[in-house]
Amino acid sequence: MPLIKVQSSVAATDSSVVESLLKSLSSKMAKHFGKPESYVMTAFEPDVKMTFGGTFDPVCYVEVKNIGKMTSEQTKSMSQDFCQEINEILGVPTNRIYIEFANAERSLWGWNGGTF
Repeated sequence: MPLIKVQSSVAATDSSVVESLLKSLSSKMAKHFGKPESYVMTAFEPDVKMTFGGTFDPVCYVEVKNIGKMTSEQTKSMSQDFCQEINEILGVPTNRIYIEFANAERSLWGWNGGTF
């Protein structure tokens, strides 16, 4: 169950822009992990009060979680891909985006009344 959650100080934009971002990230997540997109979850939280480097300029914090181990090659590729996408769609500079990658154990991820 790959998950990508984007929190940003950027104000809520047109819903079609947010939907475009979430659909694009969903497709990219599926490709990066080699999993069906039907397992991917995306989330976006706008208007989060955040600072980075002591300023309130546009910023994003992104969480990427997945069952299994992510390699350094995967995380580097995803970082480049997701930062570029967020920059193009939301206008947040890539040097103001932090991404946390977290591996999840199967027993610690619930779904459909059970765990993986």
